[in-house]
Amino acid sequence: MDNNGNSQDTKSNAMCPMATMCKGMATKRGAGWMMMLPGLILILVGILIIFEPRILVWLIAGVAILMGVMMLFFANFFRRMSTRFNKPAG
Repeated sequence: MDNNGNSQDTKSNAMCPMATMCKGMATKRGAGWMMMLPGLILILVGILIIFEPRILVWLIAGVAILMGVMMLFFANFFRRMSTRFNKPAG
């Protein structure tokens, strides 16, 4: 260990699954651009909202509809799962 408490042993990275996953992502070509893409999309959406504020209403409505549909699917999934667990063995 160095003075900051950091381990300089490369074997300690093998014990951490996040370190191996991040190393695998960092070695792939174009991974940096894929990680920057959501930020660029959010900037473009923000610029669109500045120039046309009515877009914000449509975005909020779309998110509300998608969340409602997802909640219905999850509720249905948990309802079916609970009936399977509550069935008497036999």
